[in-house]
Amino acid sequence: MQINQATDYAFRAVLYLAQQPPGTVAEAQVIACQQVVPMRYLLKIMPSLIRAGLVRSQRGSGGGYALARGPQDISLLDIIEAIEGPISLNRCLTDPDSCSRQAASFCQVHQVLADIQANLIRDLGSYTIAGLLSVGEGRDTDNDFYSHPK
Repeated sequence: MQINQATDYAFRAVLYLAQQPPGTVAEAQVIACQQVVPMRYLLKIMPSLIRAGLVRSQRGSGGGYALARGPQDISLLDIIEAIEGPISLNRCLTDPDSCSRQAASFCQVHQVLADIQANLIRDLGSYTIAGLLSVGEGRDTDNDFYSHPK
């Protein structure tokens, strides 16, 4: 199990946008260059971030991208789910009918995987873009890094 390359690029793009002054719209070419993201990948992931309500776009002259929400309201979980969809460690956790053992009845692994998945979702949801930026600025991480966006 591994986060895909598109998600890694999405992290970079969102972090870059979060570092811009409020109201700033960044051109795709600038984001791609500054974050070392191939332009074709950037143009592929931005619509997913827009649909998820994390990024907004502005067309025309002076157009580009900006955050649609504050960095304190965007978690790593939000970005992952925007690009990859909901987190699921095993298909039985989202579709019990897919398991020939009727997972919840007598599968010893089901509850363990469900607990791990719940913890992973909780943890990824607790890391905000604002918290990540504060770490990069050398701020105290006890208050900023583990802030819950929701």
